[in-house]
Amino acid sequence: MKRLSDILEGVEVEQFMGNKDLMISSMEFDSRKVEDGCCFIAVRGMRVNGHRFIQDAIRNGANAIVCEELPEPINEGITYIRVISSSRTLGEMACNFFEKPAEKLKLIGITGTNGKTTTANLVYRSLRKQDKNAGLISTIGNFIGDQELETTHTTPDAIMLNSLLHRMVEENCEYAVMEVSSHAINQNRIAGLTFHVAVFTNLTHDHLDYHGNFDEYLAAKKKLFDGLEGKSIALYNLDDKHGKIMVQNCPAGLKSFGLHTLADFKGKVIESHFNGMQMRIDQAEVWTRFTGEFNAYNLLACYATCRILGFEKTKSLQILSDLLPVPGRFEIITSDNGVIAVVDYAHTPDALENVLETINKIREKHQQVITVVGAGGDRDKTKRPVMGSVAAAASDKLILTSDNPRNENPNDIIQDMLEGIQKKQRKKVVSIQDRKEAIRMASLLAGREDIILIAGKGHETYQEIKGIKYQFDDREVIRELFETTD
Repeated sequence: MKRLSDILEGVEVEQFMGNKDLMISSMEFDSRKVEDGCCFIAVRGMRVNGHRFIQDAIRNGANAIVCEELPEPINEGITYIRVISSSRTLGEMACNFFEKPAEKLKLIGITGTNGKTTTANLVYRSLRKQDKNAGLISTIGNFIGDQELETTHTTPDAIMLNSLLHRMVEENCEYAVMEVSSHAINQNRIAGLTFHVAVFTNLTHDHLDYHGNFDEYLAAKKKLFDGLEGKSIALYNLDDKHGKIMVQNCPAGLKSFGLHTLADFKGKVIESHFNGMQMRIDQAEVWTRFTGEFNAYNLLACYATCRILGFEKTKSLQILSDLLPVPGRFEIITSDNGVIAVVDYAHTPDALENVLETINKIREKHQQVITVVGAGGDRDKTKRPVMGSVAAAASDKLILTSDNPRNENPNDIIQDMLEGIQKKQRKKVVSIQDRKEAIRMASLLAGREDIILIAGKGHETYQEIKGIKYQFDDREVIRELFETTD
């Protein structure tokens, strides 16, 4: 139980009606979850306006209502708090309700189009290998120490997020590492959080269905850095053309990393193979089990973060050499006759191009590249033809298939991808809607030592069709096929 006046500390209130000493048992923005003694926050979502459910929340036991517009009628005995932004207030109140957990941790936030998941996981694993108690909030899993928790979003809602951070504090975590998505920033899920270090990986084409245009997408990411405190550190990719823009007017201390510029933390790829690459970082050479320039950036961002946190150079580099790739991120599966499958989460044009460029730099002349790729339904349609173009240009054979079609017709998505492929390249393109059959076709087309890229889903263990998530794991499928065809 928390006193309402304590939960409202630092919150900008436009109008208050009721009892400030009211005791609050919980907070909710979903009226269906409201119980007795709950404070209901009416948030305007993209599809649903929470103000429509204020009376439902009161019937379910809410004794306080936070809203942008007062409802009619006003219920006697209910406390009303009118604010400018319910979503921002939700974040700030959640921080207060869970006793400002971010201030008791060294919170590291990582944002960017690509590399968030890998970089966040690398930093978290590095901290654990430094014998530090740390938590992780990421796309592929939430962890408190070594305990794995369920995950549903890249960045959870403000209540769940602060609840997780509070649990980390209770478990004596010193650090928390989290991915910070543009949706989360835009929806104020991180409002009220204090970041010790914020990391920018890169910015490319994605989520324009949500943000409308690239400038809005950039502006959403930039809010993370604009909101940092002076004692925080902003670490940014100096090689990315948006890096300096991201930290422009940022009040925090600035540090940069890069492979091709004179950054504060400088790296270079010396040689690259499917089983790893040799890098030079901070004038020292290190062998890593990761492949590709995109992973070199992730490793360098991890190293730079660890150094900023005060960890010693040699130990940090040693840990980098011990780390294993993140599941579903350039994950290598090899058949007995030498066919190499690369399973990767690449679901943006830039990520797909990076993975294919890496493969083409490493492969021998006799090895052909067979790519299996789709695009998600109910998401940014403008990237589909670009992904088709990228995949066709860098593959010897291309199989367009279904990803997570959600509520769209998979064939319509495939057609969108086909529109980006030049007619002269279409003779090497096959469309197979069934993803398992598409992967099977790739395995049949592959000769000894050929390379199959299965892109788009990576670590995911499901395929979402018409609101239902069916069991599906690219890695399991290709392993089974390799076992039956070897």
